[in-house]
Amino acid sequence: MDLITPDLGLLFWTGLVFIALLFILTKFAWKPILNMVNTREQKITEALELAEKTKAEMQLLAAQNEELVKEARKERDAMIKDAKATADKMVDDAKNKAKEEAEKVLESARTSINAEKAAAIAELKAQMAAFSIEIAEKVVRENLSSDEKQKALADKLAGEINLN
Repeated sequence: MDLITPDLGLLFWTGLVFIALLFILTKFAWKPILNMVNTREQKITEALELAEKTKAEMQLLAAQNEELVKEARKERDAMIKDAKATADKMVDDAKNKAKEEAEKVLESARTSINAEKAAAIAELKAQMAAFSIEIAEKVVRENLSSDEKQKALADKLAGEINLN
């Protein structure tokens, strides 16, 4: 049972060594260990604060990035809309110009047709006049083939002249 119950001298020397060791540790090791622990705690706190600041900055940058993306999309949509409007305007202008050209061609064709029609009518009148003169000449020659008929016609014409 000697192993279980320690001797009084052993307890005294163990206690004395423990107190001496506690004193030495308190005097020489406790402060540097506490300083190191405090320093480490301070560094960890600073690192956590820096991480929080970084996280906040990242969120801010993400929000700004999202805004930039939205603005870029708006600008892209506006540019596409402007391009479509310009293309539509160009197509409309081309259609209008084509219509105007077609109208000019039609008007020119109408003018040309009317001029040709007038020329054809004038030529037809001239031919009809020539035919009429030929027919009249033939009729007059037939009617005035004898001297009696010529005299009767001359008298009739002279009578008409006097009446006017």
